[in-house]
Amino acid sequence: MRIAIFGGSFDPIHVAHVTVVKEALNKLDIDTVIVVPTYLNPFKSSFYLNPETRFKLLKKVFKEFEKVQICDYEKKKKKTSYSIDTVNYLKDLYNTSKIYLIIGEDNLKNLDKWHEIDKLKELVEFVVASRKRFESKKAKEFKNLDVN
Repeated sequence: MRIAIFGGSFDPIHVAHVTVVKEALNKLDIDTVIVVPTYLNPFKSSFYLNPETRFKLLKKVFKEFEKVQICDYEKKKKKTSYSIDTVNYLKDLYNTSKIYLIIGEDNLKNLDKWHEIDKLKELVEFVVASRKRFESKKAKEFKNLDVN
């Protein structure tokens, strides 16, 4: 099985998030997109909407998408979670070796600060959701999804 993981705060979910998922389904050779709302982003100290509300909103927004699953792994931990842990969990759960990790272009500036980033780079192929008019030079180093 080939999966794409799209994690984030989704605080709140908006139209660009839905566009990213649609683009991933259309442009990546995958069987499913797994949307993973954080409990608390490691680069943030609080959230606007609580984790349960964000999870329910994601379930509602993506309920008609056959190839989209909403994962509660990070929410259930009830603490800050790292992408490396989530990737390892989903890799085992789906018994897959091909994993795309979709991130917003805004995350590129802190990518080198991510927990165990070198190990994460070995496990996934990063896909950057970018807007062509804002696309950075760093984004061009990765596979891109255009969210215009």
